[in-house]
Amino acid sequence: MTQTWAVLAALLFFLINLVEGSAYNMVSVESGHEAVLSCPYVSKVPLLMVTWKMKCSTCCLFAYRSDHNETRKLNCSERMMWKYSPDSDPALRIYPVNLGDEGNYTCEIASSAGNFLFYSSLTVTVPPTVTLTHDESRVAVCQASAGKPAADISWIPASNHSTEEEVHHPNGTVTRVSYIGWVNSMLPTVTCLVTHPATNQTLSLDLSCAETETFRSTPSHERRDEVKPPVLSESIYQNYNPRMIHTYH
Repeated sequence: MTQTWAVLAALLFFLINLVEGSAYNMVSVESGHEAVLSCPYVSKVPLLMVTWKMKCSTCCLFAYRSDHNETRKLNCSERMMWKYSPDSDPALRIYPVNLGDEGNYTCEIASSAGNFLFYSSLTVTVPPTVTLTHDESRVAVCQASAGKPAADISWIPASNHSTEEEVHHPNGTVTRVSYIGWVNSMLPTVTCLVTHPATNQTLSLDLSCAETETFRSTPSHERRDEVKPPVLSESIYQNYNPRMIHTYH
């Protein structure tokens, strides 16, 4: 009977936390930064054991036993560790986080009061590398390479005379390219807007200039002085087909 009540209490505690939103945690972190997955334990009863598991058969198992004051890892990266003391706050720290860490995690706490489960979903974002170039025909090419998720590209001034391409890479990143023609335009410059959860970039290009300018994106929360890299070679256009420019009415 006592065991039955303990199980019911644990189930009730889980349902209450699920409704309040603390039993399921969604975390989004930029690649290379620190990811912290929380596992809140509010009971006044000391925990006996805490175990972190990633949702796959061969993935990491990270456990701590309070009676032995011992932590054990199975198939875990050295980048995974406790954020704090697991006795008081068994949050999992992953640093630096990468795309391979993305997925669903389960934290299970065992104590004399019962077993408690908490779930975390980790999403890893990757800022794209952004370039803005043009050719002799005044066709501007804005490219956001290897971003996750795919970046959004728009132009100033806005125009319907554009087309886009997408390339999906095996690691989950996406390269998006937008082409726009300014053959009959007298505008001296064109501006490309790249929007992404990890970075927002505004790039301008002088269409009357023969040189090709290239810019690399930086996180929107950082301010850095703009540095002009070396001129790109014409090989960047080897896969570009002018016939792909369409006009929409």
